[in-house]
Amino acid sequence: MIKKLQILVFAMLLTAVPVSLMAQAERDEVETELSATSLSVNGSRVHITNAEGETLEIYNLTGVKVASIRIDSSDKAFSLNLQRGCYILKVGKVVRKISIR
Repeated sequence: MIKKLQILVFAMLLTAVPVSLMAQAERDEVETELSATSLSVNGSRVHITNAEGETLEIYNLTGVKVASIRIDSSDKAFSLNLQRGCYILKVGKVVRKISIR
């Protein structure tokens, strides 16, 4: 009985090690992608870097798309012409919540 229990525990340990190593590699890849694009907001002014060819999508808090802007250069800055309120900006996988006052 003890021998079977030892074999079972050993088998479980062997199968768990590769799964945790693969999960770590996947996580590192996602963090690298997210750090490539930068989105910063100062008042109603937006500055986006490393997002050439991407689309900036602007949503209100109810989830309705308010605007969509194509990013045509790797370093883009522009002013948002939005009403006062809170909005969600999305470029690729980078998402920011902003408040226009």
